Parts: sequence; C-alpha cells; structure tokens
Amino acid sequence: MTVYNFKSVGEDLVEFQNSSPSRNLRPPIGLVTPLRISTTQKDIFEMHTDLGKQIQDNLRNLILTNHGERLGLFDFGANLRPLLFEISTSDIEQEAMSRIKASTKKFMPFVELKTFETEIDNRETAQGFATFIFNMAYDVPAANVEGVKIRIVLTAGG
Repeated sequence: MTVYNFKSVGEDLVEFQNSSPSRNLRPPIGLVTPLRISTTQKDIFEMHTDLGKQIQDNLRNLILTNHGERLGLFDFGANLRPLLFEISTSDIEQEAMSRIKASTKKFMPFVELKTFETEIDNRETAQGFATFIFNMAYDVPAANVEGVKIRIVLTAGG
C-alpha cells in the first residue's frame, strides 16, 4: 500500500498568487533595443513589459531601418537615410513624411500618425555635416495609447 502526503499535491490558486510577489508582475512582451544586458537574474536582456513602450520601440526601429537591412523583408523600413543625400532640404520634409506614412501603414497599420515636425541643423560636427530631427506624435487606439511622441535623429555624412 502506498501512502501519499497531501502537502505535496500542490497549491490552490490563492496560495499560488500569494506565495511569490514576482508572479504578479506582467510578463515580458519583447526586447528593449538597442540590446542591453539585464540587471536582474530573471532575463538575459532587458525586456519591455508595457505594450505602449514596445510599440514605441518597434516604431522607432521601423523608421530607422533602411530598405535591404532586414533579412527576408527587403522593403521593411522607412528608408530615410538615402533621403539625406538625394533631395534638397526643402523637399526632405514632404518625402520623409510620405515614406514614414507608407511604411507605418504597411507594417504597423494599428498606429495612427498625428503630427510631424522637423528640425535641421546644418552645422558641421564630428558626427557629420547636417543633422535632421523628426518629431512625431501618434496614437494606438487598440492599445489605449494616446499622444505619444517620438524623436528620430539622422545625421548626413560622417
């Protein structure tokens, strides 16, 4: 005859939730980019646990990616870097907006772009010859994300 101890059967739901505070934390959604080693023992790399921050990270990566940089998806990205050398300063705003809108519509259609502003610094620096700064605001209604601003900095030359 086998004797079993009921203490080894397991925990009920309340005991399980109260046994460790870390179990009540939100699970990771995706990697933080650029990749950073995690300061906790839980994960190897820093991870996003907030959907809004993950979407912001993904949108930034989409905008900064040029065509041909993503394996298997040649047309992934807004392809902005070639713009810095192709057209005049007066046309760059319109073309950048068009490229960002097209890539967002194709790869992240749930993002609603709201505003777009540019700043241009023509001073020659150690990093390059001109700096183009794009400030954008967007909403993601499906994720209850509103009025998030993102800043993209591109440097020509260097």
